[in-house]
Amino acid sequence: MAPTPPRRPPIQQTGPHTPVRPALPAAARTGDLPSVHHTLICVALPCLAVSPEHGQLTGQGLEGVYQSGRRLLSRSHLRVAGREPVAVQGRLVSADRAGFIAVVRSPADIGPDPEIAVERSRDADGTERITLRSSAARPLRLPVELALGTDLADLGAVAAGRAGPELPASVYDSGLRWSAADSPAQGAHAVVTADPPPHDTLASAGLLRWEVELQPGASRTIELRVRSDRPVRSAARTGSQPLPEAHAEGDDTRLQDMLRTSLGDLRALLLRDPAHPSEVWLAAGVPWRCGPAPAEAMWAARMALPLSTRLASATLRTFARSQCVGSGPDFGRIPGALRDAGPHLPPSCTGVEATLAFPAVLAEAWRWGMPEQDLMELLPAAERCLHWLRQAARVDGLLPEPGPSGVLRAETQAHAHRAALLGADLLEASGRPGAESWRDWAQALRHRFREAFWIDDRAGGRPATARTPGGRLAPHLGGGAAHLLDTGLLGGGSLAPGLLDKVQTEQLARLLGSPALDSGWGLRSLGAKEPGHNPFGHRAGAVRVHETAVAVTGLAAAGYEREAASLLRGLLDASTAFGHRLPEMYAGEQRTAGSVPVPHPAACRPAALAAAAGIQLLTTLAGIRPDAPARTVALHPMRCAPLGAVQISGLRVAGEPFGVRISRLGLGMVEEAADWLQLGV
Repeated sequence: MAPTPPRRPPIQQTGPHTPVRPALPAAARTGDLPSVHHTLICVALPCLAVSPEHGQLTGQGLEGVYQSGRRLLSRSHLRVAGREPVAVQGRLVSADRAGFIAVVRSPADIGPDPEIAVERSRDADGTERITLRSSAARPLRLPVELALGTDLADLGAVAAGRAGPELPASVYDSGLRWSAADSPAQGAHAVVTADPPPHDTLASAGLLRWEVELQPGASRTIELRVRSDRPVRSAARTGSQPLPEAHAEGDDTRLQDMLRTSLGDLRALLLRDPAHPSEVWLAAGVPWRCGPAPAEAMWAARMALPLSTRLASATLRTFARSQCVGSGPDFGRIPGALRDAGPHLPPSCTGVEATLAFPAVLAEAWRWGMPEQDLMELLPAAERCLHWLRQAARVDGLLPEPGPSGVLRAETQAHAHRAALLGADLLEASGRPGAESWRDWAQALRHRFREAFWIDDRAGGRPATARTPGGRLAPHLGGGAAHLLDTGLLGGGSLAPGLLDKVQTEQLARLLGSPALDSGWGLRSLGAKEPGHNPFGHRAGAVRVHETAVAVTGLAAAGYEREAASLLRGLLDASTAFGHRLPEMYAGEQRTAGSVPVPHPAACRPAALAAAAGIQLLTTLAGIRPDAPARTVALHPMRCAPLGAVQISGLRVAGEPFGVRISRLGLGMVEEAADWLQLGV
């Protein structure tokens, strides 16, 4: 019998041209990935450091310093005065740096109070500062030892428990060097140097030693640097920043913490295309998905449009280069991996989702003020995406999944409908033919969808999740239905029509707000009463942050603010519980008095879509709908003002500063805008 495929996406290494479906090592295919929730992950891709809360790197699990998917350092164990420091605090200081505080008691200490504090600051690139502070009333002479080691293993091998033994070290400069001459990492090496240089180096044990003298009240610092044979620089730390600073203030002070953390995580997840170093795009998440994920990268760039269109432009250019342009049925499609679709459906193709996302993201970026030059450069790729859609759709307009199943997913129809309408908007504005044809196609799809996917029942009905080629409907309701409410932005602050009619939309809003789907912490990916529900199933009942944010925006836009506000508050409360760094998903357990959200052990954290959700939620609160080509912006704030008064600054429309204030009465006011920008309806 063939092995069961993993429910987690395959681990991907950084690089713009990674194979579409890179395989995990065999031992990882059971889905038994090590838990990362209780680790502190510092990120500045392609570098990351995974540390336990006590700060000592022991080589267990995923612990270590990584560069481009290679573990350069797996062990960094500190002893002071012959003792292991007692950890008292470990926390993320920023997205790319963690701080640890420990204390050491020496044999000469009198009483219960330690007199030596040890502060460690570890950067994503492996740079570490170890500071010893003395509160003793007498001079101290302390032996300090640091035991280092590495296996130079690939991240996938580490995750599978197949990292291999530590490699022998050799003395090098002011530290140690490891080389992988006879291992799977053949040719790789890592170097750790120290400042000040150690007084003694024992290569056979990977040991660096110092004798540190501390006067009363004084401190001494040792700095370590880790490097490989292939020096790299983080995209977030080089070149101009595509995600500028923004601020949120208001009655709910958590908004600024959420926005600050979201921005930090998004910057940390930026990757640069080596072949086109001026362009960056977002990795899907750390530690499992650090490679190209076109659909997630495009959706995250779309959610970040209120900050800048530069990220969207670079992301679209990056994946336009991977578009199929040869003859055949794949012409115009953007490649993507298969993704688990839950217990009731075969895997879905993220390439289809990315292909349909491309014209929609381009159209909305244009409304937010994408430069005309960027638009015209990317428009041919969008037209190729539309060409693929026309060729891949059935005669009745419905779009099947590629492959032998031919299943028709409701979510895919929503993406296709949005692509058609927003693509028509682009074609018309640029003087290209075909706009009216696409609007007619979308109208026909609406009629067909309402006939083919709506299930009538005594409770008011529901949209089917999918339809087989033979006409059998999958009635299992989950968070993916929220995409039916994500219709897309058109001109003049208006939204595109959706696949559902008014009565069906009202019923879907009621279902999304029901306890079966609203867990109190966000939207479940599969309803609690549905067969196959699993609160830890990432498409079978877990809360997915992206789907919840899409539901909040869609419900608010459709006028169902009570349901939107409940999901919004739940997501914000979950964000607070996770230290404002939301994972891509967490367990869909029902919220009760005094409970906290339950982590998913294998969720990416940080994750691009979860981080970008913080920006989208703020934009939804204010209801910002720009139309930069028409020089207008409309405000449609949530009238119920679910978080009280809110002020947002640092946003951008057509590259110009934009700020807005929402009162406790739900009234919106533009605080800052370009002189040429007029307030629309």
